[in-house]
Amino acid sequence: MKHNDWKKRLNVVYSTNPEFQYEKEDENEPVENLPKAEQKLRVSIERKNRGGKTVTLVSGFKGSDDDLKELGKMLKTQCGVGGSSKDGLILIQGEFKEKVVSLLKKEGYIQTK
Repeated sequence: MKHNDWKKRLNVVYSTNPEFQYEKEDENEPVENLPKAEQKLRVSIERKNRGGKTVTLVSGFKGSDDDLKELGKMLKTQCGVGGSSKDGLILIQGEFKEKVVSLLKKEGYIQTK
């Protein structure tokens, strides 16, 4: 059975050139993981566009998505609440700014504010 990779070619314009070869751009470039001591994380409280709910937002993470999700999972577990980790942001449900800052510093992220 022929391997069908049509999903990899979405949004490619049709070409009438018989010699055309589709070359996918490498979207999964290796992300540079900064050491914990060099990460400049910012912790803030946000209430806008959340339906009146308060969230603690951790921004400024530089690294892979797996490391971001692992850090988010650790923070959510330690705070005992839910949240999400995507696009370099960690959302923690509720007001846990002081607790999140202390957990991050204890974990080795010393440039946290």
